[in-house]
Amino acid sequence: MLTHSQPNAAKPQSGFWRRQGGNIQELAMLAPACILVVVFLLLPFLSSFRLALTNERLIPRPVPTKFVGLDNFQNVLADSDFWNAVWNVFRFTIMVLPLQCGLALALALLLNQKLPFRNFFRGIFFLPAITSMAVVCTVWGTLFQYPNGPLNQVVHLLSLGYAQPIDWLGDPRSAMLSIVLLSAWQAYGFQMVVYLAGLQNIPASLYEAAQLDGANAWKRFWHVTLPGLRQTNVFVLIITTIQAFKLFVQVNILTQGGPRGTTDTVVQYMFTAGFVNQRLGYGSAVSILLFLIVLIISLLQRYVTRG
Repeated sequence: MLTHSQPNAAKPQSGFWRRQGGNIQELAMLAPACILVVVFLLLPFLSSFRLALTNERLIPRPVPTKFVGLDNFQNVLADSDFWNAVWNVFRFTIMVLPLQCGLALALALLLNQKLPFRNFFRGIFFLPAITSMAVVCTVWGTLFQYPNGPLNQVVHLLSLGYAQPIDWLGDPRSAMLSIVLLSAWQAYGFQMVVYLAGLQNIPASLYEAAQLDGANAWKRFWHVTLPGLRQTNVFVLIITTIQAFKLFVQVNILTQGGPRGTTDTVVQYMFTAGFVNQRLGYGSAVSILLFLIVLIISLLQRYVTRG
């Protein structure tokens, strides 16, 4: 009896071709993100470096563009106003880091408890982080008004009328502190959410074991919570530092670097050089130096806090 031969079954692909197909698929999925990084980060950075080596102006004519080498970098480093701006950013960072991160951690610990309407309060506390900085500056500018603004009214009441009104944004002694308070209030929500995620990754069994050993709330926080948040703290510290060095909108809207340069920042200095004074090459040199400063500080933070 004749038998019909069965068609050959398709041979499975070899392991090599499967791996190659998987690699191609992964690269195809990564391609859009890589293209965005190259177009919006890498190419602008390279373009800034090219501009920093020229005397390029925002409006080129009547001054022709020419190559000046490292002259822009030398002029920036020799400018006392630049170093004043760097010092102001360091002051701002030192003040805002503990305030902003401390507030974020405290609220995260509170909102991680089993409270009624917990999700509602999480949304309320996160609201400033998604509010436009321009809007926040407008509101806080009203609070800071001199001499009869709301904050001065509070100072007047608390001091029973003995304290003089404070020129929050016009006094060199209080201007930077005012910017710090505004910035910490607006941005703590992001760090709060990061801390909440970190807290929820700490096993509950560790707290139960510590409680059985007689550890009070403070000891549980010190010996369980903080070690469990080690990597979260590193991330929050680096991200907050980078954000602090990018300080610009608050200063540009409220003080323009005053009074007497006490709130001038590196980004404000760069903006003035590149767009107000139209020295695009000089402003690009400032941006390169700012990138290097932030990179070095971030690497040092990562080294010091490595686990």
